[in-house]
Amino acid sequence: MTLGRVVGTIVATRKDPRLEGAKLLIVKPVTPDGHDEAGYLVAVDTVSAGFREIVITVAGSSARMAEGCKDKPVDCVIVGIVDGIDLDERR
Repeated sequence: MTLGRVVGTIVATRKDPRLEGAKLLIVKPVTPDGHDEAGYLVAVDTVSAGFREIVITVAGSSARMAEGCKDKPVDCVIVGIVDGIDLDERR
């Protein structure tokens, strides 16, 4: 699982029929303290995430086990919206 921030959307009028109706979002990976990491992810949204929300994503076989993604060609799925993060400041 990774943390990320929703930074955009993707519209694809032509795609695999198994992705019809799926909301595709662009996610920027972030550290637990909110700093951006390199790269971007394209993720299927299963939890109705909104712009700039911090989310939890899963990838690979875990993504295909997410609600509504079985037997679909997905590699990254948003499975949670983060309400808060508490870090041990001693580390």
